[in-house]
Amino acid sequence: MKKLIASVLAVSAIAVAAPASAQAYYGGGYGGWQNINQRQANLDRRIDMGVRRGDLTRAEAVRLRAEFRQIAHLENRYRYSGGGLSRWERQDLDRRFDRLAARIRFERHDRQDYRRGYYRY
Repeated sequence: MKKLIASVLAVSAIAVAAPASAQAYYGGGYGGWQNINQRQANLDRRIDMGVRRGDLTRAEAVRLRAEFRQIAHLENRYRYSGGGLSRWERQDLDRRFDRLAARIRFERHDRQDYRRGYYRY
């Protein structure tokens, strides 16, 4: 549990440390334009909410957070490799975030959760 908390804090620190001038994208169902940092925070919040509400099993949350961390590390590599994000890099990150958002949505609604007694430890 301590490792999980430490990893969440590390990802949060990465998201906060990224420049606030990150390019925006239109987040359709999220009410308008969001920059990359806002999108990361939103996805992280959705994973946390799924865990708190029991919509995500531990294994699902671990997999989703691992994918989230991979995207955050990729963003950092993109940012520091060429002095910022190119248009292609932003589009690549948007596609990856779109896939992660879809996976979060699927996993939260797949009816595998703690509340219904599927996974009791």
